[in-house]
Order: sequence, then structure tokens, then C-alpha cells
Amino acid sequence: MGQAPPLFVRKTGGGEWRLEVWVQPGARKDELAGVHDDRLKIRLCAPAVDNKANKALVLYVAGLLGLKRNQVSLAAGHTSRRKTLRVLAEKEPIWPEVRMDEAGGQPPT
Repeated sequence: MGQAPPLFVRKTGGGEWRLEVWVQPGARKDELAGVHDDRLKIRLCAPAVDNKANKALVLYVAGLLGLKRNQVSLAAGHTSRRKTLRVLAEKEPIWPEVRMDEAGGQPPT
């Protein structure tokens, strides 16, 4: 791709990436909300009850990246707003572009 991945993405091996996210469950709609604490902030309608928000997160991110549901899984943060997703893809996904000054992130310099 030639361009470095965003701050919230780490390549961990051939065809595998870690996506660091901050999740806000119980929102009015599913949407990207900028960057929070160096993580991609995602708002989800699903409540943080009975694993509903985690399932919604995986489906949302898979759709966002144009991947199948089984290519995205929750690697860490099952009961936290700070989560790490494991993304598997032969080619590097097109990561979402967000402004660092949105939702509490650091402003661009």
C-alpha cells in the first residue's frame, strides 16, 4: 500500500493485524467517532449486555473493512471499552480515515 497504517493499527504477521478500538455501546447509531486515547472510537447501538456489543463490534468492523465476519475477532478487552480486534486478510485492508481532533484525540500538527 505504501502508506503507513493509522496509529490504532499494528501489523503482527503475514496477513494479520491488530486494531485497537474504544467502544461506546448504547449509542443512537453505529458509527465511527474519531480517535480516543490512540484508539479508533466506535459507537454502537447494541448494549453492553450478554456480549451483544462485542458481537455488534465484530460485525460492524468486518463490514467497514469489506471483510467476512470470520476474518475479524475480539482478541482482548471482552469486558472493557478498550478492545483489541484481530483482523485477518490476504491484502491489507483499507483502514478508516478519521481525524485525530475528533472525539478527544490529539489535534493534528
